[in-house]
Amino acid sequence: MAVEELSDRIRNLLDQRLTITEQKMFGGRCFMLGGNMLVCPMKDGGLLVRVGKEGYDAALTLPGARPMTMGSRTMAGFVEVSGDVLEDDEVLLDWIALARGFVETLPAK
Repeated sequence: MAVEELSDRIRNLLDQRLTITEQKMFGGRCFMLGGNMLVCPMKDGGLLVRVGKEGYDAALTLPGARPMTMGSRTMAGFVEVSGDVLEDDEVLLDWIALARGFVETLPAK
């Protein structure tokens, strides 16, 4: 799935009452809530999801999730979800909700 297609699906699924901004990061366009990264479509069709350190281990047990690494460094509190599990809007919405649950605990930037 192309980055733009996934981005469009995310825009359509996001709660319209939220103030969401978009920012170029990680080679894609990240969706931000209160200035904090929520999710970010990746070039390979996957999705970078911010789950927080406390939600990290549980998120890794979900289908398609793996640790997010940049170079040789693992990014604590972030998981990458493979694009093949994101074909279903309900699954994508679940990942967005998981990220939102964490990001809403953070102070706005």
